[in-house]
Amino acid sequence: MGAFSGRWPSRRLRDTGRLWDNTTMTTRMKGAQILVECLRREGVDVAFGIPGGVNLPTFDALYQSPIKVILTVHEQGAAHMADGYARATGKVGVCLATSGPGATNLVTGIATAFMDSIPLIALTGQVRTTVIGNDAFQEVDTIGITRPITKHSYLVKDPRDIARVVKEAFYIARTGRPGPVLIDLPVDATVAETEFVYPEQVDIRGYRLQAQSPLDPDSIRRAVEAIAASLQPIIYAGAGVLHAGASQELAELARKTQIPVTTSLLGLGGFPEADPLSLGMLGMHGFEYTNYAVAQADLLIGIGARFDDRVTGKPDEFARRAKKIHIDVDPSSINKTVLVDYPIIGDVKRVLQELNRLVKPVDTRAWLKTIQEMRVKYPLVYREKTKLLPQFIIQQISEATQGAAVVATGVGQHQMWTAQFYQFNKPRSLITSGGLGTMGFGLPAAIGAQFGRPDAVVWDIDGDGSFQMTAQELATASQHKLPVKVAIMNNQHHGMVRQWQDLFYQGRHAQSRLNPVDFVKLAEANGCAGIRVKQKDEVRQAIDRAMQISDRPTVIEFMVEEAEDCWPMIAPGKPHDQMLGTYESLKQEGGIPQHRHVEPDEEAKLSLG
Repeated sequence: MGAFSGRWPSRRLRDTGRLWDNTTMTTRMKGAQILVECLRREGVDVAFGIPGGVNLPTFDALYQSPIKVILTVHEQGAAHMADGYARATGKVGVCLATSGPGATNLVTGIATAFMDSIPLIALTGQVRTTVIGNDAFQEVDTIGITRPITKHSYLVKDPRDIARVVKEAFYIARTGRPGPVLIDLPVDATVAETEFVYPEQVDIRGYRLQAQSPLDPDSIRRAVEAIAASLQPIIYAGAGVLHAGASQELAELARKTQIPVTTSLLGLGGFPEADPLSLGMLGMHGFEYTNYAVAQADLLIGIGARFDDRVTGKPDEFARRAKKIHIDVDPSSINKTVLVDYPIIGDVKRVLQELNRLVKPVDTRAWLKTIQEMRVKYPLVYREKTKLLPQFIIQQISEATQGAAVVATGVGQHQMWTAQFYQFNKPRSLITSGGLGTMGFGLPAAIGAQFGRPDAVVWDIDGDGSFQMTAQELATASQHKLPVKVAIMNNQHHGMVRQWQDLFYQGRHAQSRLNPVDFVKLAEANGCAGIRVKQKDEVRQAIDRAMQISDRPTVIEFMVEEAEDCWPMIAPGKPHDQMLGTYESLKQEGGIPQHRHVEPDEEAKLSLG
């Protein structure tokens, strides 16, 4: 440990009293200045938030720092932007809000990050320590409210604790199974002065990382033996592969053993979908042949995946023929939903490296041929209609971007169609809310991703209902001239709600039809380019035009079929291989095969020699 003696950038700082000169600081600092210096040391280059009464000292310190602060329109947008930044970059996202309603407006974004294991630091202001508990103006128990949706939380009453707390918070957020950490800062702690001592190491009693423990050689050996004995194995990869930076190790395992790979929604991009071994997404709206293949597998290798209900359907019938290997850094995830035969607790990257060292090629030629026959027999389809269809639009975006864009989504039908019809080939290319299913996530998450990866092409594929929940953040994107592209599938409904009402509520559309909005005018009112598309032959031209606009956001309103459904679909409570909207049922209504993975004439590639 040592006292701070670093330098700020050379720009002249405002006069803030005796603690500062033009370029250097003494070791005695205000709490807010200590906070900001710790953020800088943790590598924070951008933060998202809104100032208010009790966090003004923090914003004032940030104003004089090299950290870029993005003023959002709403605190929920700030949390989602920090989340999107984290997902797109692998870094820790940072958001800020004042006390009371400012802090509570962060809750949905914090919960979204918690459910999807996203590293996030939420900095909330709090009333003076002397009035905490007295129902002071804009006081709320932020720690109590957010405790169930954070990995850890702190109330910092003493400025001497700020440096240690920030160091610990970033360590907790980014290590093990990542997650959000909240730091609640009473205003008097941020204005009080104290000696700044930066902690070089973290030692938290009770927080010992399983990822740093030695791997259990017996667990590894049993898994290797199970892989060698399998005839019909499948790898099921989740977001843990992305969190661990283990995409290359996953690809090596799959190609060395010739085992096909399916992914969860959040695992998309962890294994390239253009690879012949890719089975795409499984689960509720996964590919039909993928769900059938999982049902026939004799070994399922779960890697960094939670076996959540949207994947398993009826848990006790999920992959019922298969022995199961489960690799996860979080011991609490093992046997949580599905009982497994070969648990391996450890960092996914380390475990895969060890497996790759030990496994031998597996003769899966017959199994891959069976899967190829399933691809042909049960292709992904949609039905041509007179009106524009979202599936076609998303295919066109995928082709125009060559699958290389960063794609954020809201939540609903458009989210599932994006997972089905956009080909994700690179890690951290899908930014979407999985566990919480947060409508309104798409636009602010895309903005955060664009700040994190300024050279990337970033799209928000959204629904009209989901988009309207945070549409005000167009002003944020416009203010910073971000070239984010927004594709709104305007079916004038909460589409997935309408689909469920048709399926399970006798077509009673109780409040699922939306009030009409002119999204082109909304875009233009916020300084963005606005385009409306009604015809199929206008789609690619509009996408190409959006790709050429680089000085402001572009919103394309696609007027799509109102009654289009998202198929296939596992009905609630049903096994994962009992689906509605199968190929057999849809082809009678003019279904057109639109599978964009391995074509029948590529069967030879599956054996890869």
